[in-house]
Amino acid sequence: QVQLVESGGGLVQPGGSLRLSCAASGYTLDYYNIGWFRQAPGKEREGFSCISNSEKYYVDSVKGRFTISRDSGKKTVYLQMDNLKPEDTGVYYCAASRTRNVRAMCAIKSPFLGLDYWGQGTQVTVSS
Repeated sequence: QVQLVESGGGLVQPGGSLRLSCAASGYTLDYYNIGWFRQAPGKEREGFSCISNSEKYYVDSVKGRFTISRDSGKKTVYLQMDNLKPEDTGVYYCAASRTRNVRAMCAIKSPFLGLDYWGQGTQVTVSS
């Protein structure tokens, strides 16, 4: 069993930065790919950045602004978000998968088959 806990969300002005963390407990993350998903108000939850032990994937809307990384020793995945825009507002979730590669993981839609564990989410609000 893996428990995931996100942290680092908050209110930031457009152009600002935040660093989210996804900390795992209960089991090593080494066998899992980890993805960041977000749900904007009134919209579906969508994946936008995913990481394996050897590969990173970003959707176009965050490429060049967001950086995903993982620290296996700390069992934590990070998401550095720079140049934030109002359209980045939403609840951010991390998820773990043992069966999906990073591109497939980020493309998963509801009901999110293939994602084994979810965190509880952290709110990110980009507003002046």
